[in-house]
Amino acid sequence: MTENMRSLRNIFLYKCLFALTFWNHISLSMANELFKSVSNDFPEDGSDKKIKSLPLLYTNSHQSKANFDWVVIQNITESLSLSEITNDNVKKLVALLSNFRQGSRLQNLTLTNMSVDWNALIEVFQTVWHSSIEYFNINSLTQLSYIKSYDFDYSRTSMKALTIKKVLITDLYFSQDDLYKIFADMNIAALTIAESEMIHMLCPASNSPFKYLNFLKNDLTDLLFQNCDKLVQLETLILQKNKFESLSKVSFMTSRMKLLQYLDMSNNLLSHDAADVQCRWAESLTELDLSSNQLTDSVFECLPVNIKKLNLQNNQITSVAKGMAELKSLEELNLASNRLADLLGCSGFMSLEFLNVEMNLILTPSADFFQSCLRVKELQAGHNPFKCSCELQDFIRLERQSGVKLSDWPAAYVCEYPEDLRGTQLKDFHLTELACNTTLLLVTALLLTLVLVAVVAFLCIYLDVPWYVQMTWQWTQTKRRAWHNHPEEQETVLQFHAFISYSERDSLWVKNELIPNLEKGEGCVQLCQHERNFIPGKSIVENIINCIEKSYKSIFVLSPNFVQSEWCHYELYFAHHKLFSENSNSLILILLEPIPPHIVPARYHKLKALMAKRTYLEWPKERSKRALFWANLRAAISINLPMADGQWCGETD
Repeated sequence: MTENMRSLRNIFLYKCLFALTFWNHISLSMANELFKSVSNDFPEDGSDKKIKSLPLLYTNSHQSKANFDWVVIQNITESLSLSEITNDNVKKLVALLSNFRQGSRLQNLTLTNMSVDWNALIEVFQTVWHSSIEYFNINSLTQLSYIKSYDFDYSRTSMKALTIKKVLITDLYFSQDDLYKIFADMNIAALTIAESEMIHMLCPASNSPFKYLNFLKNDLTDLLFQNCDKLVQLETLILQKNKFESLSKVSFMTSRMKLLQYLDMSNNLLSHDAADVQCRWAESLTELDLSSNQLTDSVFECLPVNIKKLNLQNNQITSVAKGMAELKSLEELNLASNRLADLLGCSGFMSLEFLNVEMNLILTPSADFFQSCLRVKELQAGHNPFKCSCELQDFIRLERQSGVKLSDWPAAYVCEYPEDLRGTQLKDFHLTELACNTTLLLVTALLLTLVLVAVVAFLCIYLDVPWYVQMTWQWTQTKRRAWHNHPEEQETVLQFHAFISYSERDSLWVKNELIPNLEKGEGCVQLCQHERNFIPGKSIVENIINCIEKSYKSIFVLSPNFVQSEWCHYELYFAHHKLFSENSNSLILILLEPIPPHIVPARYHKLKALMAKRTYLEWPKERSKRALFWANLRAAISINLPMADGQWCGETD
């Protein structure tokens, strides 16, 4: 048969195969025969350009689950996917796979829902091992019969990777080693056995070519690969979702894996007791996933020294003590979902570039982080219960200055405390410089205090406050002593019409004009004068108070001399005090001589106030006006007072 005729025949057979599969009427035996007709003429070196350009063949995806009638062929020269394999049709499967000898184009084989006995399974494995298939996948495998030892022939294979998921073994009484030995000694680069309740795996009998092992979601324990020195080429080991408990034993498991780079121990039961023996990790290990375990702060005493990427998410870590870990090569650290109360320092992580601390218990991250972690380029710290305060505002300001990227900013950064700021994004939270700068606040408070003290001191000096305090104290003490010595005299009896307060320099006018005109005029007027009415033995202040309280009115003779007299000031103060304490109108001001404002001392502010608000009698220089002056003065002090003979002063016969 010529080359052209052979090519035309192959094209015709492919079209027939396509037509049959389109109508869902291709059986396994028919597929075998058609495949033999075509594949026998395939050049083993793959040089036939016309054959390589044939269209892909597909069938309807509805397959019978009762028998092995339909085959899904995605690409007759690259991939094959079969389902519902049982002991009844496994011979047909082996016959089909036997056609794909080494050098054929089929590289990928997937078997789904396979339920066979041990011998049939071994026959399928052995057939695949000596075919052109490189990647073999089994999804949902049920092993029915007794498992026994088998001398598997691993030679002359194209296999690179085997993946088995969801294995169910119905036979409970068999030697575990007979099963595990088949897989442990496989001469392939990658092996995955997942979701299969596997409790152990043997160490290979000789140096293994395994570079990738994935035992996801099984029941493996700390006994796995202990003292195993045969995994000399292993680079990736995934043991996620198993039952490992001791971190130190995991470290010793890796110690003889000289090329191991990635280890996934997430979702186990790992913990580490600081009292345990020292850990010993593979020196080549650069990426380690320990997330979702039971690790605490002590984990940092048991970590690979050359690690570059470390995932400790979802553990029970509260802090990273200084000096606990020296991971100089660490570039990425994930501490999300732990119990951290603050950001860690980078004294032991000098190469750290990425840090994830989201979903911890950080209220106020320390701004010292940016001084300690100079090489960090990205920080993921969202979803923490932030307390919006000055310290937090300092942290945000330094973050902007440092150039570190805050991941998920601003949506993931929200105030949790105080209550009135809950829900506020950190970008919208601001406090004044004065409120946050302690030094500035203290200086401002000190300055305000000094100003206040200075103002108070000035007012005290200007208004003579100490003098008024002293006078108030003396008045209070005098009243207290009087009440204590004579409690029966709680109600004061008026004895005088008026108490006269004047400067000694104005005494001539008082003695020659004031007293004679009031006491010797019409009516009975009794005046209180210090020279004749002060009681010997009592203090001057006490005498002044007594005289003022026993007088109906207090007459103050104002002149430039008056404002220069200390005692006149006392008398004016006590009279003024009576004015307010008794709510009486007892003050009479006589302006004997005009008083220039500039000579009135500052402490005489009450005198200034009285002269400004109250009407006073001015001593007239013209004699013709003096009669009216005396008449007005007598009227102001007119009151009936009791006399010793029982009469009333001021009464007429």
